[in-house]
Amino acid sequence: MFPRLKRFAALVLLAACAAGPAAAQSFPTKPVRLVVPQTPGGASDALARIVGQKLSERWGQPVVVENKAGAGGNVGTDYVAKSHADGYTLLMSYVGTQAINGSLYRSLPYDPYKDFVTIATVATVPFALVVNQNFPPKTVAELVAYAKAHPGQVNFGSAGNGSLNQLLGEMVNMNQGIKLVHVPYKGAAGALTDTIAGQIQMTFSSLPSVAGHIRSDKLRALAVTGSRRSPALPNVPTLGESGLAGFELSPWFGLLAPAGTPEAVVKKINADVADVLRDKDLLEKFAANGADPYATSPEQFARVLLDDIQRWSQVVKTSGAKLD
Repeated sequence: MFPRLKRFAALVLLAACAAGPAAAQSFPTKPVRLVVPQTPGGASDALARIVGQKLSERWGQPVVVENKAGAGGNVGTDYVAKSHADGYTLLMSYVGTQAINGSLYRSLPYDPYKDFVTIATVATVPFALVVNQNFPPKTVAELVAYAKAHPGQVNFGSAGNGSLNQLLGEMVNMNQGIKLVHVPYKGAAGALTDTIAGQIQMTFSSLPSVAGHIRSDKLRALAVTGSRRSPALPNVPTLGESGLAGFELSPWFGLLAPAGTPEAVVKKINADVADVLRDKDLLEKFAANGADPYATSPEQFARVLLDDIQRWSQVVKTSGAKLD
């Protein structure tokens, strides 16, 4: 009897081991939710909809983008952290939420690193420094001179307290010894709307969020944050070219899932993302928005995330930014 039980247990174990890869190959068999922890209109939202559509076409299942904004991205991020670890609830995050919030907030209801499994990066996106069309400065040098001549009178908007937009503005303050006044909004869209309307003078915004406004002359771009000029805005200089050293920044955006998501499912999604990042239509949409495709393995993404958590903790410490 006991030998028979042992053989039965071994067969059950083999079947369970085989079931994992088999289930991953058939994944997904139902709609997938892709949670964006920011409001509509930002880079995370734009990239989620572009990538989600291509994955939906590949999988034959809907990829439903859900915006769950609030608390600097913490609401949606926490929601995914506490979701079933089966691959059917994914997070479109970016360096600002996943790598910076842990240093900004005294406590978080989740661990940005341990409570997630990294699946795949999808893009890097530079930010643009944009101003209202009626704002006098036409270059970064003129902006700095204007701010020095009008201390405390130049306002810059952000997606919220502690957001990457704010940290960029604070870095300019520290770098140039000026006082740009921070005005937080509940998302990037609000800061852009008020910059266009002239309620505030300027904001840092990701290119997918702002490229159309620049082309339609609703906003004027003074510089981009990347190490090179963006093909989407070839006439706009980098901040480095404009005399501000240390601003070579093109934040990553990527997909994560709750910790414990089966490895086979993670690898399946990673491989499918790598394939759609070679899609001609997707590449054209990325280029139009100033986004560069950025493919990594889950392990490479994990190292990128850990490195950025360490890097940005130093920036937050130096800036003095802190949130409850």
